[in-house]
This record gives sequence, C-alpha cells and structure tokens, in this order.
Amino acid sequence: MKTMTCKQLGGACDMKFHANSFEEIAEQSKKHGMEMFQAGDKAHLAAMNKMQELMKSQDAMTKWFNDKRKEFDSLPDSI
Repeated sequence: MKTMTCKQLGGACDMKFHANSFEEIAEQSKKHGMEMFQAGDKAHLAAMNKMQELMKSQDAMTKWFNDKRKEFDSLPDSI
C-alpha cells in the first residue's frame, strides 16, 4: 500500500490517500475533490481550475497522468 497527498495529486491540502494501485488513489482523490467542490472550498476550486486548463490538451493530460503514475510507482510501501 502506498500513500500520496492531495497536493501531490494536484490538489490543495495534505489529506493522505492510501491505495495499492494508482487507479485506486486517483479515484480517492477524485471523490475528495468532488466533496471539496460541493463544500465550496476555495483552495480546492483553484486547484481544480488548474486541472481543467491541463485537461484542454490531451497530450498535457496524458503526460501529467503518466508522471503521477511513475511517482506513485516509485513510492515506498507506507502501510
């Protein structure tokens, strides 16, 4: 099991996510982002706006996703 924070995944806080795969951790981050969106958290909304800009370019989004997957894969087991 590995750990990444919201900030490591492009978010705005130090909340930790734990998962065995990058897909699992990405899903946890997405759920957290939706909760922060519904709560109107300004810091997370700003981070989401940056991600939306990134998503306008398929190449940039693919590179970001691949870089984050490599970062996840390189992390030591945390639990």
